[in-house]
Amino acid sequence: MAERLVNVDRDTPMLLPVDMRDWVPENDLVHFVISAVETMELGSVRVNTRGSGSKQYPPAMLLALMIYCYANGLFSSRRIERATYRDIAVRYLTGNTHPDHDTICTFRRENGALVREAFEQVLRLARQMGLLKVGTVSVDGTHIKANASKHKSVRYDRAGELEQQLRVDIGKLLEQAEASDREDRPDDQELPQEIARRERLREKMLEARRQLEERAREQAATKAEGEDGDDDEPKSGAEPSGAVPKDSQQINLTDPESALMRKSRRDSYEQAYNAQAVVDADGSQMVLATDVTRTPSDANQLEPALESVTEAVGPVQRMLADGGYVNAEAIERVQQKVDLYVAIASEDNNYRRYDYRPPKQKPAKRVVDPRLVAMREKLATEQGKRIYGRRASSVEPVFGIIKSAMGLRQFLLRGIAKVRIEWDLACLAYNMRRLWSLSGA
Repeated sequence: MAERLVNVDRDTPMLLPVDMRDWVPENDLVHFVISAVETMELGSVRVNTRGSGSKQYPPAMLLALMIYCYANGLFSSRRIERATYRDIAVRYLTGNTHPDHDTICTFRRENGALVREAFEQVLRLARQMGLLKVGTVSVDGTHIKANASKHKSVRYDRAGELEQQLRVDIGKLLEQAEASDREDRPDDQELPQEIARRERLREKMLEARRQLEERAREQAATKAEGEDGDDDEPKSGAEPSGAVPKDSQQINLTDPESALMRKSRRDSYEQAYNAQAVVDADGSQMVLATDVTRTPSDANQLEPALESVTEAVGPVQRMLADGGYVNAEAIERVQQKVDLYVAIASEDNNYRRYDYRPPKQKPAKRVVDPRLVAMREKLATEQGKRIYGRRASSVEPVFGIIKSAMGLRQFLLRGIAKVRIEWDLACLAYNMRRLWSLSGA
């Protein structure tokens, strides 16, 4: 029986030029991204105003490239550059042009305002399409690894000890270098490099201590303002009490603005950032606002989350949050603005009809603050359980898609300002995917 095989001919050229649109499916996300970006008014673009060097790539194309690649799990600028050659949809988006990784990285790093502007315009587009009606929102945070190793962290006291040790070592190496110069020994040519390496490390220790001291002063000043809020007279003289860092306070030498965090007592510590998101709980599951903090706790993020939802998106009427946001003062203030539902204890988060876990032997933590007691009683009602039950089904899937489907489990940029750009870009890509799915494009 003769075999019938498809003829694979790689040598014969095509008779007619290739139309890349024939190679990209009509229902591909790339068409929706291109159309959405073309309708945006991009007024915050940062480009090379001098006009020197090679021709610049259109900012709209670069923004669409970043959105589409982030939506498909491509975050590295080098992987995005490679995709402009290997990925048919990306090659179609760029019009068969190939921005290099340095151009892509620079555009992402310098256009945080543009990303934020595009983020808001996508939400406006969703409202115009009738797919976003803001009323109830859920707020939550998730820890995402920083581009730094937790083993590169140093304590305040240890940084001082290392600085003193490096100073002594540098002095010895300088004496050895002077002796080598007098005796003209050719075998000590690497001494200047060793001295320079230790000098750089010593500067890192000094900078680490300086930043920890600055943070301690800021925390002490904030605490003093809270305690003496009615006193308008500025205080002079000695620094506020507590302005000296504790010996146990740490800072990371690779990314000083990141912090050691863990999800729970059962998890290990990771060098990470706390990425915040406010999500529509009325059906669209779109991210309405974002933020990134370097503190592992969410206790002080309730008010900033509410304030971050812009008026253009719509007025928030109800807000849902888990037990990580428990803060009696913040709850009292936010309740004056919106209908608030916050789980006061861990058992308030659980509304399973049949819980397979054994009952806890340890008694529940007693709540005595009347504001927290009232909130707990509010969630214990049938209406409270029904309303609060929408929290997990709205915000948790968003983090699951961003982390698992899109693959963002670690930031590539360093420093909280740049990390906020990357988180905004990831949430913008998620919103674009979600809007594409809701519209049935």
